Amino acid sequence: MVKGVALGSKLERFAPTPWTVESEEWLALDRRLPEDHLVRRVAEAVAMLDLKPLFDSYLGVGKNALRPDLLLTMVIYQMQNNRPSPAQWARDVRESEPVRWLLFGMEPWRARLYDFRDRIAPFLVEWNAQVLRVAVDNNLTPARRAALDSSSVAAHASRRQLLNEERLQKRRAIIDAAVKQGKRRETLPDRPGWLAKTEDGLREQKQRYQRAAEVLRERQAANAQRRSDKRKPTEKILVSPADPEAILARDKLNVFRPLYSIQLLRDLDSPLVFGYGVWLQNNDNGVLEPMVEQMTDHVGRKPDELLVDSGYVSVHHLEFCAHAGITLYGPCQENDYSVQNGKKKQHNQHTELPKSAFRWLAEEQAYQCPEGHRLHFTKKQTQRRADYRITLDLYTCPAAHCLACPRQQSCTRTPQKGRSVSRHEKRGVAGRVACADADRRGQKALQTTESNRGTQLCRHEGASRRAPFPLSRFASCYGGSWRAGSRSQPALRPGSPPRRPRPTCHGGNAANALRCLKNETVCSTGLSAAAV
Repeated sequence: MVKGVALGSKLERFAPTPWTVESEEWLALDRRLPEDHLVRRVAEAVAMLDLKPLFDSYLGVGKNALRPDLLLTMVIYQMQNNRPSPAQWARDVRESEPVRWLLFGMEPWRARLYDFRDRIAPFLVEWNAQVLRVAVDNNLTPARRAALDSSSVAAHASRRQLLNEERLQKRRAIIDAAVKQGKRRETLPDRPGWLAKTEDGLREQKQRYQRAAEVLRERQAANAQRRSDKRKPTEKILVSPADPEAILARDKLNVFRPLYSIQLLRDLDSPLVFGYGVWLQNNDNGVLEPMVEQMTDHVGRKPDELLVDSGYVSVHHLEFCAHAGITLYGPCQENDYSVQNGKKKQHNQHTELPKSAFRWLAEEQAYQCPEGHRLHFTKKQTQRRADYRITLDLYTCPAAHCLACPRQQSCTRTPQKGRSVSRHEKRGVAGRVACADADRRGQKALQTTESNRGTQLCRHEGASRRAPFPLSRFASCYGGSWRAGSRSQPALRPGSPPRRPRPTCHGGNAANALRCLKNETVCSTGLSAAAV
């Protein structure tokens, strides 16, 4: 059990509350509050946390601060009521009886509440870990099955004000000219609407645009490292001056805008969240390993089974799961939104004859084409991925066979060079992944709702356990009519499209983006619902 902090000497450095447990005003509110009210359970849960680091963050100089333990309890209660804004908190400290009962009559101003929200950010991860350790110690969850999913959160920046290098440099020149004229008390003619009006605003705007230029150079350098067929023109590399760190990608509603990516690793046997994080990337490459490591730090073990969507099924992640002893379940190359979004299955765009038509001969270490000819090893090829490199073995059919082949037009555009087929160097790992259409039990488990039909499930070879829940929207943090943490999802009517997520809220930076997570299971402080 987590030990609460000893409040005796700690409270001497903080301002006394207007009410005590013996005050008539507090007793009147206490009598009106039901015994099972959420605010009472929140107060009991926070009393279990170790708040010593939070108390130690106050230096004890100047004007006495308000009690942080009461403010934290109020914040968690407000998050559970889906009220994440300090402006809403400022109204509730005067109008909400449960909040007034909780704060013992304290009425902090809105600015103090904003400061407190920023103060508690560094402690959220440890507090969530304390809650998880209590849950495991009390057998509330075996912590053996988890689901990993991501969602996008819109940044506090306009999607219509994205700049390339040319436009960014022009604006920086205008800002520099405005700063110089401001020092000489002169007025800038034809002042644009986006330019700050005050000297302080101009200085802040100059720093923000300088940071935007640095981020843009980093993105240009990363773009130059891409393969030629994946490289964008320089004028297409953009940055948001209002929030330079935010990535530019399409959200769940297919809107191109600045956003952040939220990763959630949640338990399948309880409403607990094993790990979470904000990522500056628009894909799921390389996130599985750090999220599992975060769970290991919090809970003390890795999951035995992990459910993911198609974005996580990669050789890099499969290698990690094979080494960690994790059974990974996930759709192969497509998911429930693939057909809806018009996504085609991965294939070689230069040929109609796919690689799957070629049979691997393990004894000969060669491929056999549909016409019976052998493709032998010719060379190794290295390809760069988002966070790692892969090495491919290239197998080529002799040109003489391809020139005389009746399937030449559908097989290769360069028969004089011979058809080539690549094979991953670490095929030992990739070979242990099999599509579940060959495993009826896995396919049956997957097809539990109408929206799941036709999806292929990839898993580690030799794993006899079936996926316990539908893979579609198993950890959807935004939208949907089912409660997060429930054991089942209402089936869609035949022919109805999959439910689309609701638009998300937003924050000003990565920390605020995390605070904007609004979910019935996870409050935006990151504390699991089991804490209350």
